[in-house]
Amino acid sequence: MYLCYFDEAGNGQVVTAEKPDSQPAMVIGGFAVPEARLHALVRGFMELKRSYMPCLAKEGVRPLQVIRHELKGDTVRRKYRHGGRNHARWADRLISDLLSLLEEHDCRVLARAWVLREDTVNDAEGMYLSSVRSLCEDFEHYLAQRGGQGVAVLDSRSYVKNVKNVDCVTAEKFRQGADRLPHLAEAPVFGHSDTHAGLQIADLVVWGILFPAVCTTYADDLTWNVHCHPGHAAAREHCPRLGRLQYRYEVRPGKWTGGVVVSDQRGHRSARELFTQSGDLSNGVPAPARPADEVLAPVTAEPPSAAGLAETVS
Repeated sequence: MYLCYFDEAGNGQVVTAEKPDSQPAMVIGGFAVPEARLHALVRGFMELKRSYMPCLAKEGVRPLQVIRHELKGDTVRRKYRHGGRNHARWADRLISDLLSLLEEHDCRVLARAWVLREDTVNDAEGMYLSSVRSLCEDFEHYLAQRGGQGVAVLDSRSYVKNVKNVDCVTAEKFRQGADRLPHLAEAPVFGHSDTHAGLQIADLVVWGILFPAVCTTYADDLTWNVHCHPGHAAAREHCPRLGRLQYRYEVRPGKWTGGVVVSDQRGHRSARELFTQSGDLSNGVPAPARPADEVLAPVTAEPPSAAGLAETVS
């Protein structure tokens, strides 16, 4: 059995200079982990929390309290944006330790990122729906390759949004004829981040690494936008290491998909931009090597169109 946890960053609203806090990107993503490694991963994440949140390391703090007390990607971005050198080092060490956990427990990263044009109305729900379906297809491939079953867990939004945005996956599984996602044991389920450590880790991956990296990679010219703050560029230094955690696969000779897929509506640049940063991480931790047969192909795929994806169960 395998679990896949997804969170989203950004809301797809109009990006405009009149609203400096409007979000120039929308990212839906997370990671897959073998169920046999989940317990150790959560234990390791609890220790990471205690290391970076001293209030949780005090005598008498129960494990449940450690789980419920969230460590958010927004905290990482604030450290990069408003903190001095020590705050930036804290954020870098945290992200590095988080990536070490994902590497140690054989986790694989999947994500869809949408870079938004300014002063344009976006189909936010369509983008979310398209991303969920595409990510579940990637997870299905991951499961088939490993010969296992799996469940995707999405961070809960609202009842209306939850139901609408998994209908496409439900339709794929329970349509007349063959199940197109046979290795998914069920359509995606929903959880609350304060009760699921996996969703908290996904939050750090999406909000703490991918969202600021995408904003500063593809929209760094929006100097008026708080999400494109130069301090957020530090998150990009972790992307090469994150890139080695992607689950990517070849759909036909020379055509790869999966992993982190970017749809850049501004400059039409590929996800390759995220993973070509040079220089060492500020904390000096090198990225581990991967076996030669797992070298990643160039990242060039884009998500399917957000339009016309909804289906009903036959």
